[in-house]
Amino acid sequence: MKRLFIVVAAVLFVGLQVQAQDTTQQIVEGRANSASNQTRPYVIMISIDGFRFDYAEKYGAENLQRLSENGVRALAMQPSFPSLTFPNHYSIVTGLYPAHHGLVDNHFWDRKRKEAYKVGNVAAVTDGSWYGGVPLWVLAEKNKMVTASYFWVGSESAIQGIRPTYYFQYQEKTGIDSRIKQVTDWLKLPEEKRPHLITFYFPEVDHAGHRYGPDSDSVRAAVKFVDAAIAKMTAEVNKLNLPVSFVIVSDHGMLKVDNDHAIPMPEDTVLTTLKVLAGGEKTMYYGEKPEDIQKAYEYLKQHENHYTAYLKQETPVRWHYGQEDIYNRIGDIILVAEPGYAFQSGSRKPPLGHHGYDNNLTDMNAIFMAWGPAFKSHQRLATFENVNVYPMVARILGLTITQPIDGKLEVLESILK
Repeated sequence: MKRLFIVVAAVLFVGLQVQAQDTTQQIVEGRANSASNQTRPYVIMISIDGFRFDYAEKYGAENLQRLSENGVRALAMQPSFPSLTFPNHYSIVTGLYPAHHGLVDNHFWDRKRKEAYKVGNVAAVTDGSWYGGVPLWVLAEKNKMVTASYFWVGSESAIQGIRPTYYFQYQEKTGIDSRIKQVTDWLKLPEEKRPHLITFYFPEVDHAGHRYGPDSDSVRAAVKFVDAAIAKMTAEVNKLNLPVSFVIVSDHGMLKVDNDHAIPMPEDTVLTTLKVLAGGEKTMYYGEKPEDIQKAYEYLKQHENHYTAYLKQETPVRWHYGQEDIYNRIGDIILVAEPGYAFQSGSRKPPLGHHGYDNNLTDMNAIFMAWGPAFKSHQRLATFENVNVYPMVARILGLTITQPIDGKLEVLESILK
């Protein structure tokens, strides 16, 4: 019996490993572009996670500078608050602030469901019922336009019952040459099966920034890697002679923290009645009773130590956050670390690079670049909010937005031909 248990356990472990590293393309059968959509242009939207607004010059991303010089480049793109990966990737593809689309953090509690959503929880991440708004690929597929995704937050989930026609489960095993080839293979498909929107994601710069800090040689190497990969993809796509435009974004910036003087997590009996979801730069407390919440807030406010404590309904209005929490997923109390500091849970030091802070901080700013037939040449833009990318991409693809969004077409309309 013991031997049988060991065999079953081993099979289950191997199965989980295969699932975690599934590199096969997923295809939703029965989809096709309508006749009118077959003549529409194409957009490849690429996210470089953690690519700070100044990295292209700081680390000599010559290809990105050259390509955007012939197209469009913003001084910076401001992330939504909180300046974290999942909320901002989803804001870019829905045109909604996090409090309006539901991904209010990388880790949060849903009071109605009595469940937590967490980036590392595959079951939650792939459950479409967590996601509000209408992602660009859902908007397109509803209008009989085929889409594809080589990773993006939400793309593995059936949001409103819809995934991209072609997509991959997230993993970091497949090499960049194979990923680029997949993009060109998609664009070589017959017109009725060819995706007009492709999303693509690079994790390398963010990984290096967290582990070694934004001023490290590792970040430089990651920037150079992504720069070369995007240049190669652009060259390969250009050979196809299709009207393909590129949109290059990032979700947030990065700043260096003093991890030798991390902020210890507050501890007091007054906090024990609250559920705490701790993060490096932002921590949220959830309570049941107003009196418990108020007592905890007063304690945290009196003991602020390189952080600021906010009641949910008193967060800065410009964040579009606590007061606009339509899914009731934001904590009753929010702690936000000061720039250069991070919370520490347990004995392990926080990493050297962090984001998630106030989105007004310059070092939290992301990038926006674009080039191709949809865009005017030699355009320079002031800093703008990332929710405005959505209506611009929809306009390029000829898609009509019928649902309310926070983004405004007029912010970027002038850069379109």
